[in-house]
Amino acid sequence: MAHVFVYGTLKRGQPNHKVLLDGTHGCAAFQGQGRTLEPYPLVIAGEHNVPWLLNLPGRGHCVAGEIYAVDERMLRFLDEFEDCPHMYQRTSVRVAVLQAGGAPWGSPGPPAAEPTLQCFVYSAATYPPEWVGLPHHHSYDSLGSHGLRYNPRENR
Repeated sequence: MAHVFVYGTLKRGQPNHKVLLDGTHGCAAFQGQGRTLEPYPLVIAGEHNVPWLLNLPGRGHCVAGEIYAVDERMLRFLDEFEDCPHMYQRTSVRVAVLQAGGAPWGSPGPPAAEPTLQCFVYSAATYPPEWVGLPHHHSYDSLGSHGLRYNPRENR
């Protein structure tokens, strides 16, 4: 099983989460909440208001998302779903695990270092240069206060 970090429309409660629940694509098991250890620009761009994690480590914010353990079949499906490597590239990032399966990590007492996982993430290495100047977000919600409503694939 591989770990995948999702930060956009694949998260629970977001428009494309259903593909992670569809067993015909393979297996995806929610592991917990996380955030990237390094900052990245998370922008909302394009005519369909798609969330993009720009592959510019060290810029932007540490991005919040969800961690899933996926089997090889689901990983291949996600590559196709994310049009990898043309639209997104699957890269590896270090993610701090904030909650495992909904429960905070660690035990009561003094704070300890957060555990980390190496996860695959779908990020953009090529994009219009003006995207770098768009607002950078800490997290994504398709109905967020940013006012940029995501246009689902089935409506395009």
